[in-house]
Amino acid sequence: MSKRAIFLDRDGVINRVIMKEGKPYSPRKLSDCRLTDGINDVLLRLKEDGFILIVVTNQPDISRGLIRWDELNSIHDLIRSELPIDDIIVCPHDNDDNCACRKPKPGMIVESARKWGIDIAGSFLFGDTWKDMGAGEKAGCTTILLDAPYNQDVKSNHRIKNISEALEIIIKKES
Repeated sequence: MSKRAIFLDRDGVINRVIMKEGKPYSPRKLSDCRLTDGINDVLLRLKEDGFILIVVTNQPDISRGLIRWDELNSIHDLIRSELPIDDIIVCPHDNDDNCACRKPKPGMIVESARKWGIDIAGSFLFGDTWKDMGAGEKAGCTTILLDAPYNQDVKSNHRIKNISEALEIIIKKES
């Protein structure tokens, strides 16, 4: 049986976004990082079901000079200590860098699949933006959009109100 993964966006899925003037922003300090309610229970269940859990996150604030690597790494250390995450892949680039990793390009997913021996078609991407859904779709996995006021026009394979609803979708797809 080939390995399957759950690819998770970080901000808005793993941790809460910081809302400013109706727009979501990433936490830039460890003290601002708050994990999403229920995320640990969901990830533990998925881990028990044999999924590899990989965070794929755009962090353009690195290249914009708004957060340093050491602060970003401290946020990721918190996530690793609290959640059963197998890997965290970061794209530090900005839109104009034209890299292969920045979502909506599928580079982080494809690279992770190669590294971990993952069957992308049997895998899922959880996200909260059109960039997440675009990366998941281009890579070839099932996309699950976590509903938020800022993503009402975003298309995905599934839309959920809270993270625990993702389990129902995955269980149905497996049976």
